[in-house]
Amino acid sequence: MSNIDYDRSQVGKPTPEEIKPKDGLAELEEQSWNWFTIRTLITSGTGFFTDAYDVFIINLVVPMLGYIYFKQNGNKLPSGTEGSLKGMSSFGTLVGQLVFGYLGDAVGRKRIYGLELMIIILGTLCCAMSGSNVKGSSVIQYLTFWRFVLGFGIGGDYPMSATVTSEWAAAGRRGQLMSIIFSMQGIGNLMASVVTMIVLACFKSAIESDVDNLDIVWRICVGVGCIPAVSTVYLRLTMPESPRYALDVENDVEKANQAVAQAMDSKAIESTSSAVVAKTKRNHNRDFIEYFSQWENLKVLIGTSVTWFLLDVAFYGVSLNQSYVLNAMGFVGDGTVYDNLWKTTLGNLLVSVLGFVPGYWFTVFLIERMGRRRIQFMGFGMVTILFVILSAAFHQLKNIVPLFVALFTLLQFFFNFGPNTTTFVVPGEVFPTRVRATAHGISAASGKLGAIIATFGFNSLVEVGGPVGQHAFLPQVLGIFAAMMGLGFLFTFLVPETMGMSLEEIEERGAKRANWQADSE
Repeated sequence: MSNIDYDRSQVGKPTPEEIKPKDGLAELEEQSWNWFTIRTLITSGTGFFTDAYDVFIINLVVPMLGYIYFKQNGNKLPSGTEGSLKGMSSFGTLVGQLVFGYLGDAVGRKRIYGLELMIIILGTLCCAMSGSNVKGSSVIQYLTFWRFVLGFGIGGDYPMSATVTSEWAAAGRRGQLMSIIFSMQGIGNLMASVVTMIVLACFKSAIESDVDNLDIVWRICVGVGCIPAVSTVYLRLTMPESPRYALDVENDVEKANQAVAQAMDSKAIESTSSAVVAKTKRNHNRDFIEYFSQWENLKVLIGTSVTWFLLDVAFYGVSLNQSYVLNAMGFVGDGTVYDNLWKTTLGNLLVSVLGFVPGYWFTVFLIERMGRRRIQFMGFGMVTILFVILSAAFHQLKNIVPLFVALFTLLQFFFNFGPNTTTFVVPGEVFPTRVRATAHGISAASGKLGAIIATFGFNSLVEVGGPVGQHAFLPQVLGIFAAMMGLGFLFTFLVPETMGMSLEEIEERGAKRANWQADSE
């Protein structure tokens, strides 16, 4: 449904045929790889690299914090403190996804794109420099607060980078470009382990002589996360307005054509539209309500939100218990501080290399051939089967380490060559321009709600029926995850396929479905 179809009161607006180029978007759809495409990938991809690095580095830093600040507690953070420290960024991310998603549609992409990255830089630096008062807040409390601020910026990156990348991409490459952007999470996760191993190696003798030297190590590991963000913040701030936002929301054909000309490094295209556009004040809240008051539109948002929610409960539930899985694989140190930290980091590195990164890149190369729905169906289906196997035969598999490693690696692979990527891609293209960022933010926030539930719910549930740290209920929890992945498979039926279609074609198809529903009523 175009921006004109739903609001007939705006007299003087051009018809969809008059404002759909014919003009700049035609050239945008025909573009090949050029400098602007590469710039978009660098600009958005570096943000997701930073996001993943900042999110996953905390898993490697927490054991160091235990050795430094909680010697009296067996060198481990209390479970409640650890949960708050790890989970606070998820709360911030959820808020950031909703706020920036709304602002991205309400005021435009250009006006706020880059602000989220500056918040990430601020949050990262303040995390690395967290200190303690003589009385009052401790370093952990300061770190927890700044992790919330960091998460807020990370949350803003989801709807903004997804929307910007989608609206600048041609139909035949849009899914691939968005998958490349999201795949940088795998690289960020990988580099968190690489950087930690490098810093640990540099400070090996210092750590072995005095464990408190880990206070320098963890701060360096965290602080490194702001380097890629600083290197690309200028590119974000100077990104031109999305031509589709200029055309579909601001109804400014000339502005859209100028943006495309800037990106294509060519002369501005003269508009073929003879219509005179009436400038009217837009009410984004009304736009959103009117669009999603149609069941055919609302059910798509339900599909993108619920599938992301279900995915993240299991995805983060597994991630939070990864140390236990790594121990079962044999990644256990010899008891010394340095060796324990080294083995844990090495295990995380191998998981990234074997499962995370390959899964992302299979999606990159196949999403424009297989389609979004097929990959999502396949991913949910395979992950369901793997969870059933792991749940039913968990204790037997622990004694067959090679098979256990293979199944766990396949689980990570099909998370990423599956719904972990497609749940990000689809909301960035299936909704109209005027509500795209908001809808993506809602979908992403639903996923983050699932992550929060996994952090504060399932992380405690695995301890039922046994001593703390033994994860006695983990096999049953894996069975619950299997059921959730089965539900994710079913909810995927609510999500339409968008492969090979331009954003304008997707919007028109949605309008036809909504009009058919209205006529049938």
